[in-house]
Amino acid sequence: MRGLKGRTAIVTGGAAGIGAAIVQRFRDEGTRVEVFDLNATPPTDITDYAAVQRALERVGTVDILVNNAGWDLFKPFLQTDPAFWHKIISINLIGALNVLHCVLPGMAGRGYGRVVNIASDAGRVGSSGEAPYSACKGGIIALTKTLAREFATKGVRLNAVCPGLTETGMLESFMQGAGNPDKLREAYRRAIPLGRLGKPDDIAGAVVFLSSDDAEFITGQVLSVSGGLTMHG
Repeated sequence: MRGLKGRTAIVTGGAAGIGAAIVQRFRDEGTRVEVFDLNATPPTDITDYAAVQRALERVGTVDILVNNAGWDLFKPFLQTDPAFWHKIISINLIGALNVLHCVLPGMAGRGYGRVVNIASDAGRVGSSGEAPYSACKGGIIALTKTLAREFATKGVRLNAVCPGLTETGMLESFMQGAGNPDKLREAYRRAIPLGRLGKPDDIAGAVVFLSSDDAEFITGQVLSVSGGLTMHG
């Protein structure tokens, strides 16, 4: 894709799952990638604003930012508590705010930047057992649209990608905890018009496209990558 070779990208949560697939796709395109993750070397805690600032001093110029880091546990809302809410919000929303606040000034100053925020269909249509997570992802969608408006004249494009049911460790943990993972996996498969769960590479393709110059005239948009499980126009 155009405009990716030689650029520098940050991918938060890039050590595993969807994030690792995104990192590999960028590297395949000749993009230099820095991973901000507690499980990367060196580790970066995106919930700590000062830690993000220190990490950026190491990276230097940033052309592309993918806010992918996220965490969740499937629990009915009334079985959660404030400590759980704060952890979910810190990782899924505050972390993205921290990185955006540190990266966007440089992008605006240079007149070029591409940001893809990984939201979720849970933030578009809701998801039982994911109330705090859905709230955060809805916030990511609104944040993306607002910043897309604020930075439209500064050469910075911001879009959101909403994965549907995707084969990740988080989804596998939920299905194992449900007690009958094979039955649940089959129910999910039947519900998806394309007949299978998503794979991390499915998300990576959408992210890399929106980060490229082929998406120059796209900003403030929300793309669902769900195999048709949710549709909107």
